[in-house]
Formats: sequence, structure tokens, C-alpha cells
Amino acid sequence: MTQICWLKTVRHHRAIGMIRASELALGFRMAEAIAQAGMMLIEIAWNSDQAATLVTQLREALPDCQIGVGTIMTVDQLRVAIAAGAQFCFCPHVNLDIIQAAVANDIPIIPGALSPTEIVTAWQAGASSVKIFPVATMGGSQYIQSLQGPLGHIPLIPTGGVTLENAVALIEAGAVGVGLSSYLFPKGALQAGDWPAITRRTEQLLQQLQP
Repeated sequence: MTQICWLKTVRHHRAIGMIRASELALGFRMAEAIAQAGMMLIEIAWNSDQAATLVTQLREALPDCQIGVGTIMTVDQLRVAIAAGAQFCFCPHVNLDIIQAAVANDIPIIPGALSPTEIVTAWQAGASSVKIFPVATMGGSQYIQSLQGPLGHIPLIPTGGVTLENAVALIEAGAVGVGLSSYLFPKGALQAGDWPAITRRTEQLLQQLQP
């Protein structure tokens, strides 16, 4: 996916499912469960078990989905992720070297930021959009709304504490999309292997986010 297509895709689908898995097979099942519900943007945290292999497997198994990576901390990790087939990249922080490397490879890059200074720095460096993380700690939709006056031209994707209950409010406050992890994958459902329950939660979320 090119940087030009990224924003159009996010604005259309609104949600990114974020997966962090301790085992390769578990990560694969998690992705399958949310993809079955219609989740088209799936991020694999780089500190998941065999993250590169999982990305490659999901690119083949879920051709209609966009498979990206998250928790990228170095340029070397980014390069390995791209080689594995990653189609977009999230970072927990603003790292200019990673942003520049992603831009050079024409892969959407979404660094994590909190303050206006961090947000503007990331955007001016070439970020495709900026992840506001952790948004719940900063006041949720009220914080996103407060950023719209001076920074409304910068596309924001809040993560960290996003749920069915606050996802719509975040979009209405100005976010172009939201990223969810723990809401989609409750510990009880994961431990029980209750994939239909995870699919239902994802379906409910996506229905709420439809205009």
C-alpha cells in the first residue's frame, strides 16, 4: 500500500486490529477471527512470536486484508518487516530515521506521539498519519477534539484504551481511524479459544463505526 492510498483506506475502514501474540499459531488464529468479521487492516506487533513469519503467512492466507506491523523500534526491524511483506508500519514513538526509511520505501508510517510538538515533528518528517498513544490516559475523545483547532490538518489514529464504547466518539472528535487490541481480544476468550466470540465483538465494532 502506498502512502497516498493509506489515508483513503483508513478513512473507509476506520479500524485497525492490533495483534500481539506469544505464539505464532495464536497470532494466526487471532487474525483469522477478526478478518472473518470484516476487519481489513491488521497490525502484527513486532514483539509477537515470529512476527515476520506471521506477516508472510497472513499476506498469503488473507489476501483481501492489509497486513502491517507495529512496535517497530529500529530501521533494521522495519527493513525485515518490509521484506516479510508488511504493508504499513506503526511505531510507539517518533524516530526520524524510521520515518525517513519508510518514506524511501513508500510504505505508510504511523509513529506514536502525545504532545503537539511530537505530532507536528512526526508529520513534518513525512509520517502518513500519527498514532496518539495512549489516548485513554490523555482524556480520550476530548484530547483528540482539543487538537483539532491547531492540528486539524494532521490525520490522527488514537490507540491505547479504545473500546466499542469510545470508538465512535473518537471518530466524531476528528480521528481518521482507531486502533484496538485488548478490546477485540479479551483474555477469557483467548484462553478458551472462543474465536466466534472475538469475531462477534469485531463485527459489533465495525457496525458501530459505519457512517
